[in-house]
Amino acid sequence: MFDRPRKTFARLRTSARAKAGSDPERRPHNLFEAAAVYVSARAEDDQDRIDEAAGWVSPEALSFGVSELACRAVVALARERDESPRTVARALLGLPAA
Repeated sequence: MFDRPRKTFARLRTSARAKAGSDPERRPHNLFEAAAVYVSARAEDDQDRIDEAAGWVSPEALSFGVSELACRAVVALARERDESPRTVARALLGLPAA
C-alpha cells in the first residue's frame, strides 16, 4: 500500500539532494518541511506562512507531504489513545463512530 509513495519520495529526495549540492544556503526545501510549515500555518491561520510554504514545492509534492503528515499524525494519536486509526480519524473530522 505504501510502496508507491515511498518510491516516489525516494526519487524526490534523491533529486533534491542532487540539486542542493554542498551549500546549505542553497538547499531546496524538503517536501515534508513544506508540509509541516503549511499545516502548522493553516492551524494558526497564518496566510503569509501558508503562501510561503506552498511556494517551496510543487502542489503535487505538497499534497503528498500533507497526506503523509496526516497519516503519521493519526497513527501517533491512535497509539497514544489506544484506539484504531479509523476511530481517531473519524473523531478528528467530527464524524460519528462507525
